[in-house]
Amino acid sequence: MDNPAAGRIFAVMEHDCDILIVGGGLNGPALALACAKAGLSSIVVDALPEAARQAGDFDGRSYALALSSVRMLARLGLWETLEPNAQAMREIKVTDGRVGEAKVFLGLHFDSAEIEEGPMGQMLEDRHLRRALLDAMDAAPLVTHHASSTVIAQQMTQDSVTVTLDNGKTLSARLLIGADGRQSGTAARAGIRRTGWRYGQTALVCAIAHERSHGGVAHQFFMPAGPLAILPLPGNRSSIVWSESDQRARAIHALSDEDYLKVLCPRFGDFLGEISLAGQRFTYPLGLTLANAFVAERLALVGDAAHGMHPIAGQGLNAGLRDVAALADVLTQAKARGEDIASPLVLERYQQWRRFDTASLAAATDLFNRLFSNDNPLLRLGRDLGMAAVNALPGLRRNFMREAAGITGDLPELMRH
Repeated sequence: MDNPAAGRIFAVMEHDCDILIVGGGLNGPALALACAKAGLSSIVVDALPEAARQAGDFDGRSYALALSSVRMLARLGLWETLEPNAQAMREIKVTDGRVGEAKVFLGLHFDSAEIEEGPMGQMLEDRHLRRALLDAMDAAPLVTHHASSTVIAQQMTQDSVTVTLDNGKTLSARLLIGADGRQSGTAARAGIRRTGWRYGQTALVCAIAHERSHGGVAHQFFMPAGPLAILPLPGNRSSIVWSESDQRARAIHALSDEDYLKVLCPRFGDFLGEISLAGQRFTYPLGLTLANAFVAERLALVGDAAHGMHPIAGQGLNAGLRDVAALADVLTQAKARGEDIASPLVLERYQQWRRFDTASLAAATDLFNRLFSNDNPLLRLGRDLGMAAVNALPGLRRNFMREAAGITGDLPELMRH
């Protein structure tokens, strides 16, 4: 007598893995580790060499991890290793101003002492997070890392997905994940189109060393050309994300380090004493891009492959990790029910969970950037009055803090306390 179940088991064994993840940055490895907890095997195809990912030099790149993201990293067994190199964000101060007078009006002050959950988030350097994810993948029996490999083709069948690598090798899986950034080849090959626009702004990113202690306080200065974020790092260092018009940013980035600091200093102020560069300088263009669908046949998108937004709220990586946690939840539950993890019904659950939340966040960041990146007197008055009103209402202020910490709404299991 035929045994349908045996046929399904045979089909699964024919695959190289359950989940094939294209993209070896941060979201891809995090998803591989999250799915391994549910007994799902994965292969992570990474375009960069492993040596480049493992590089331990500080290059100035850092992330503001919301409390929900910290919880997720703890659940994945990574936070114990990461915590010694992290800096808690105990306060956030938001100010509206102009160059040379950025601290005249303090609009908002969030103090984590007002909420029982503790610090709203943690600052962590890219080099530490990357290495922790790589080490965890190496130690996970269900995760395989294919470095220095690029996917050049993908093909779906009724029960499988097959990709072709640039070296001619093919890999098969039950489900394909695009975690390959805003220019996602995985999404493009699946025919998923994108909606978005450029802001005419470029972010200048670097790290600085300073004389005085930051005290774990993060600052956001809203100036006519765009926001300037000063985010505390361990020791007397801070991460800078500074928005300027495209033309102005190109001119500033072309300056020597000494002249670059001369432009930054009037914007930064002297409240932390003398400053100097610590690490490399980067730029990246700012815009909004949303995939018109987060799923397709046997395929799901996470992170920047699904959505890219302005860094004004510092939610880029956090939104990607929430994608990862939500998708891991959906796949874990599907596996427990005996469902095909790549069926349209399963993938639609993920899309419904994340698409509205992501679109709302993207719309909010877009609105904030348009509202604050100008010097219109009426808009300036309105936003200053609005911030003062929020600052004067403790209940509303605490709600904003929990929102920033990522602990509101329908949280995936990995992000719950």
